[in-house]
Amino acid sequence: MNRQSTFKALVVEEVDGAFTREIKSKLVSDLPEGDLLIKVHYSSLNYKDALSASGNKGVTRKYPHTPGIDAVGTVLSSKSARFKSGDQVIVTSYDLGMNTDGGFSELISVPEDWAVKLPENLSMKEAMIIGTAGLTAGMSVLRLTETIEPEDGEIIVSGATGGVGALSISILNKLGYRIAAITGKETARDFLMKLGADTIILRSDFEALANKPLLKPVYAGAIDTVGGVILENILKSTNPMGVVTCCGNVASPKLELTVFPFILRGVTLIGIDSQNYPMRYREQVWSKLANDWKPDNLADTCTEISLNELNDKIDLMLRGELKGRTVLNMVD
Repeated sequence: MNRQSTFKALVVEEVDGAFTREIKSKLVSDLPEGDLLIKVHYSSLNYKDALSASGNKGVTRKYPHTPGIDAVGTVLSSKSARFKSGDQVIVTSYDLGMNTDGGFSELISVPEDWAVKLPENLSMKEAMIIGTAGLTAGMSVLRLTETIEPEDGEIIVSGATGGVGALSISILNKLGYRIAAITGKETARDFLMKLGADTIILRSDFEALANKPLLKPVYAGAIDTVGGVILENILKSTNPMGVVTCCGNVASPKLELTVFPFILRGVTLIGIDSQNYPMRYREQVWSKLANDWKPDNLADTCTEISLNELNDKIDLMLRGELKGRTVLNMVD
């Protein structure tokens, strides 16, 4: 493919402070320099993509820009010793779709260090249903299970109906853990029980726990996706030598608590940064997600769309009206 070849992409532009989105033809020469030129087969729509597509400068600094923090496809050309033409690869996070043109495009050009070979037993579409949310969930479960066994006690998961929370519950259930799920949605009980949760806790009830330096130890470990008071109370309620992972701050980035959970109970708090997590963990987690950790009925959890339908789905996500995973088919 020569540098004057064209391809289609969703392009977000800024004109006099207003942002527009349009499918445009671009030249291969418009792509950034990279080790891998990849034909994208699937991408997925994440909230960070919707923010980028609406002109959020905290996500994307410069426009015009093509969002899409997740992509999977086939290597067309390679300057890397790790990959060759024809390899199927997954690219998630790092700077893809943030300040480097992303997966809402028929072609991407990326450094070799951003790519992971698509594992056997995982289709391209399944990889994008899992996406960054599933990778984050997998990393959280991996770090938790390095120390905590199913017989050690119940694991509590916050933000349970979100992408990371729901996939974490599904994986933990497969591994034989008992799970308590925190949710703000009273109508989500049946959904969470089907995923594998044993106990449902309303967010308001958990936030209302007594404001003490320590609470009764209840949980062997936790996966927190929201931060704030929820994370504070999880840490205060964790058993001695328990492990808590934390990957989000939608409730608050601040923690108001003492060091007592850490020095009196030996609780460990592990931060999960899926955007820049080491490659050895990424490869390990993707391998597990393709095999014994693969969530059941993946295809039932997503809606597949074309590039022409993407604009409307972005608007729905920004209004909080989009349910489940949205996978973008770039080849049909």
